[in-house]
Amino acid sequence: MRAKVLLIDDDADFRVAVKSLLESHGYAVLEAASGHEGLQMVREQKPDAILLDIMMETTTEGYGVTHSLKYRDEYAEFRHIPVFMISSITESPDERFPMSAEVEMIRPDGYLSKPLDIPELLRVLEKTVGATKGAVVR
Repeated sequence: MRAKVLLIDDDADFRVAVKSLLESHGYAVLEAASGHEGLQMVREQKPDAILLDIMMETTTEGYGVTHSLKYRDEYAEFRHIPVFMISSITESPDERFPMSAEVEMIRPDGYLSKPLDIPELLRVLEKTVGATKGAVVR
């Protein structure tokens, strides 16, 4: 069975390009144009991994989605799904969204930058979920 990757990004052209790339490498790709749609798809489709844009409808919508998946009780059954944030922000996520004593930083399982480093994206997915379920590289 092919591994399912959910791509959440408001840029339709980016979704088309990444979907085509990942499908050519054996992944089943689900698409969502917003964080709300993405959370709904997580419930319905139960993806094996999530690629999530940081900056979408709201300034930091990607962090809201990550917070929901990793900390809200109604998404507890999905906490095991790895979330990889993707951004064209040139600063590191720690520089852009610094931690403070009052606020704990919401941490995804990894970060990828736009434009995507294709070999790195494929390496991360292969290591995390493999193109076929059960084919995870350790």
